[in-house]
Amino acid sequence: MSLYIGKPLVRVRALWQAAARETVLKKGPFVRVAASVLSLALLSACVSTANLDRLTPERDPYEKFNRSMWNVNQALDKVALKPVSSLYRAVTPKPARRGITRVFANLEEPWSFVNNLLQGKPKRALRNLGRFVVNSTVGVGGLADQASKIGIKNSPEDFGETLAAWGVKSGPYLVLPLLGPSTLRDAVGSGVAYFADPWHICLDKCTDLTWGEKFGIGAFQVVTMRSDATEAGADAFLESSLDPYAAARSAWFQSRRAAIRNDDGLGATPTGGGASDGMDATGDAALDAAVADLKENADGGNAATETEEKKAAPGAAPTPAPATAPQPPETTPDTAPDTPPAPQPEAPPGPR
Repeated sequence: MSLYIGKPLVRVRALWQAAARETVLKKGPFVRVAASVLSLALLSACVSTANLDRLTPERDPYEKFNRSMWNVNQALDKVALKPVSSLYRAVTPKPARRGITRVFANLEEPWSFVNNLLQGKPKRALRNLGRFVVNSTVGVGGLADQASKIGIKNSPEDFGETLAAWGVKSGPYLVLPLLGPSTLRDAVGSGVAYFADPWHICLDKCTDLTWGEKFGIGAFQVVTMRSDATEAGADAFLESSLDPYAAARSAWFQSRRAAIRNDDGLGATPTGGGASDGMDATGDAALDAAVADLKENADGGNAATETEEKKAAPGAAPTPAPATAPQPPETTPDTAPDTPPAPQPEAPPGPR
């Protein structure tokens, strides 16, 4: 399933981030300059698509290509990613899965810190810094979300949101091979994250891990995100949709809009501790908010359907009419009963 509607592309970037970084760095300055030129070209393309920043059909001008990529991604998910994530959920206890989700969420705090600073939001940046320090120490590397318990709210940001804050338009909707839903602006933001995210820089520079070990970490992160999406109800949502592609696109736009507007408080905190209505949190407030909103709409539709079914059920007892006291029949001169008049008493005889 390519429905990574929380933080698109960033969710799966670790799968090939290490290989991409090592390839560019080994190729020397020419490739770096080429990558920079490509990024600037994409940025200019984003800026030139101001009329595509509304929720209108024009935002998906490449729908034919996108639907093809959606089908490819769904097929790959069915044969590879979903079975692995299902096995992960089967063998890993729920508390352990929550802890692992928190660890990966904690590793994203430094990048959120950088992006909040770039957006001119120092208070939110301080939250990121505070959460990272508290959860990395007291929370044992992020296994426990102690920061939320002491009132430090989650403030996630990525470079796609930073570009939006700078006024860069979203550009057309895209479904990328393996990576799933995105827009031109978010694709550029994810490309920047490949090289600038402190977590990935440290993974490359601060460790002696081999390429295979780095790839394994990235693959494991993807599996956990896929598992979180299942627990959030994404699979059930798509299966119940008449057009899963359109439903995923709508949910993705809702999630990105909530993230750009910093609607952090609508969903559960990124502790993996559970959301309302029995759903588990995914570690992404925007994703939880979108899924909760979609679930609420679905519940409303189901309730209306059940009401109609009850009315049309065969053999259902009719609703009795309210009892009223019997009223005497109205009589009019035309409808008065034909009864003989009562006999009149005879007058007494007079004196003789």
